[in-house]
Amino acid sequence: MEYLSFELPVKELMDQYQTCSLVGEESGVDVKLACSQIEDKIIEKKKEIYENLSPWQRVQLSRHPDRPYTLDFIKGIVDKDSFLELHGDRNFADDPAMVGGLAKIDGKAVMLIGTQKGRTTKERQYRRFGMSNPEGYRKALRLMKLAEKFRIPVVTFIDTPGAYPGLEAEERGQGEAIAKNILEMTMLKTPIFCYIIGEGASGGALGIGVGNKVYMLENTWYTVIAPESCSSILWRNWDHKEDAANALKLTPKDALHEKFIDGIIEEPLGGAHYEPQVAFDNLKSSILQNINAFSKFTGKELETQRQDKFIAMGQFKG
Repeated sequence: MEYLSFELPVKELMDQYQTCSLVGEESGVDVKLACSQIEDKIIEKKKEIYENLSPWQRVQLSRHPDRPYTLDFIKGIVDKDSFLELHGDRNFADDPAMVGGLAKIDGKAVMLIGTQKGRTTKERQYRRFGMSNPEGYRKALRLMKLAEKFRIPVVTFIDTPGAYPGLEAEERGQGEAIAKNILEMTMLKTPIFCYIIGEGASGGALGIGVGNKVYMLENTWYTVIAPESCSSILWRNWDHKEDAANALKLTPKDALHEKFIDGIIEEPLGGAHYEPQVAFDNLKSSILQNINAFSKFTGKELETQRQDKFIAMGQFKG
C-alpha cells in the first residue's frame, strides 16, 4: 500500500499494528488487546483525515496509484466472464486509452465504456495515462450507436486528466471527435449513465460524459481543467495548484450543489483502494437502480430528459 503525504499518520499506525502482530506471533504473547487498541486508533485517524479532505487532497486521492481503474470496476461489477471487449473505431485504429464492450450485470445487458489508465510504466505509456485520441472517442460513439440499435443501456466510466494533447491527435480531429460525441449523446435513444471514478477533466471527460444520470464517486473531481494546468496559466507555474483546486469547485459536493451531477457514490473509508469490492458494490447498485428506473422510458423521452438536464445547467441572459 502506498501512502500520500497527508496519509502518513495512518501509515505510522498501520506500521505499529503490523509490529504488534509480529511480536505476538514470534513471542507467543497475547497482544490482541494492544492490537485492538491500535485498530481503533487507525479508524479514528482515518475519520479525522478523510472526513476533512481539502479539494487538493481529494485530487491526490483520485490519482492514488492503488485506486481501481475502469477495467477493475468492470471486472468487479459484471457477471462472471460476461464482458466482451470490442475494439476499433472502424476508421483509423483502436485506442487502448478508451475501452468498451458488452457485458451483463445481474443478467441485464449493458454497454460499458470508459477511459483506462495503466499501472506499470510500460502500460501507462500504452494507455497514454488515460488520455484518449480521436479514434478513442469515435470507438466510444460506435459502441453507443450499437447499444442504441439493440436498446441496451450505456454506462460510461470517466477517469482522465483530459483528451490526449499530441499533434497527431489534433491532426486527426480531436476537437471534432469530442464535439460530435457530445452532440450524438444528447440524441441517443437509449439510457446513458455516467460515473466519474477518478479524474474528470475538460472535454476529455465530456466526450463520454453526457448522460441521463451523472454520478461521482466520493473521492473524485470534475471540472474544466486540472488544478496544475490552471495554476500554470494564471500564475505561470504549478506552485498555486492548491489555490486553483479551491477556486475550481471541483469536488463531488460542489458539483452536486451546482447540479452538474445527480448524486455521489460512497466509497469505503480512506478511498476505493482500501476496499475495492465495497466501491464496486455501491456503483453496481446505482447502475441497477438506474436501469430499472429508466427501462419504461421511450427513446424520445430519454432524449428529451437528457437534453433538458444539460440545458438547465448554468445561467443564460437573452
